[in-house]
Amino acid sequence: MKAVCILCNETEEISFDSLQAKNLRNRQERLHMCSECNKRIEKRTNERHSTGNFKLFHHKKKKKQLIN
Repeated sequence: MKAVCILCNETEEISFDSLQAKNLRNRQERLHMCSECNKRIEKRTNERHSTGNFKLFHHKKKKKQLIN
């Protein structure tokens, strides 16, 4: 199966039986990144984590009231 990277527009061949190919077939809105772009983003993210200034913001969960 051929998949196009969303960042560099490079066409990459992925196995038709792989889980990634199945996800791309079943959900067309799911995006594909080539292995080079994925490694580059992972490297840059790890560099930002090591600086100590990288923060992840989590959504605050609201309590559900069972009785009104």
